Amino acid sequence: MRASTCTVCALHPLAAVLTGADNPYRVLQWLRRSPAARLLGRLALDPEALDHKSLDVLPQRTATAYVRGLLVTAGILPPRDESLALLTNRVARTVAELPPRHAGLVRPFAAWHIIRDARRRSSRGRYTYAAHRGDCGNVLAAISFLNWLDTQHLSLPQLQQRHLDTWAIDRPTLRSRFIPFLRWSTARRLCPPDLVIEHSAAQLPGHFQAEEKHRPELLRCFPDTALPVEVRVAAALVRLYALPLTRIVELTDDRLRHDQGHTYLTVNRHPLVLPPKLARLIDEQLQRTPGTATRPGAGTFCPVTVLGVRAPLSASPTP
Repeated sequence: MRASTCTVCALHPLAAVLTGADNPYRVLQWLRRSPAARLLGRLALDPEALDHKSLDVLPQRTATAYVRGLLVTAGILPPRDESLALLTNRVARTVAELPPRHAGLVRPFAAWHIIRDARRRSSRGRYTYAAHRGDCGNVLAAISFLNWLDTQHLSLPQLQQRHLDTWAIDRPTLRSRFIPFLRWSTARRLCPPDLVIEHSAAQLPGHFQAEEKHRPELLRCFPDTALPVEVRVAAALVRLYALPLTRIVELTDDRLRHDQGHTYLTVNRHPLVLPPKLARLIDEQLQRTPGTATRPGAGTFCPVTVLGVRAPLSASPTP
């Protein structure tokens, strides 16, 4: 009984957020049908589970990310850099599955080179989801190379340039990702010092969308109410500014600024003037997200239910 009372007290801020929604029927529908709501119900049975560490050990599905976002919005969990957390958790799980001889190399490389640099960028507010994907790719490329060395009955001290060239030619998608590990290994004298691998040459775009197809798709974003608002916002940003989806899902409402009849969206520190139709569409999405008006910078433009990338920081339940 005491534990149950503690749980109710701990979840009281979340109840206040949910009951404060403009449309209570959406909340009721979410509670009945959403996997995130069922997960939240299981967590409510154990007050000790209401922390980031307990959520990290669960399968990292959409529901898990959404519940975490709700708990952070309600103030039950402290905010954190989710991209950095994804990196550290995935590296820990990956290294734990490696054989000891590989873990002894990958663990210090990941901890003192990859994660250390990620923490530095995170402290400056510059660590993005795309950066997390790239850093994970660097770690996986190092593991792939060590596995290949095993198949060749080689070790890092025995590595020669011809071996490195053979590996890089057969794996063009991994060659750039492997460069950080090669430099780290060379600096620590784990392999010969004269080994080099070059970045692959940058390629210009080879496919362009025809104007007669691009324009109708852009215009569809504004009047087509059959599409979810967040989809229309994301599609318009892609069509107008060629923003990648990994960048769009990280945009928050503190990037918006209204000034003398214009609306500005700041991307990479550069304010862009939004067309009035797109500005109204973004405002419509934010108005549908309870809590964004009272918590500046908390509402994301594109919820995880559509893009499947990360949880929104707003408290709006998904249908």
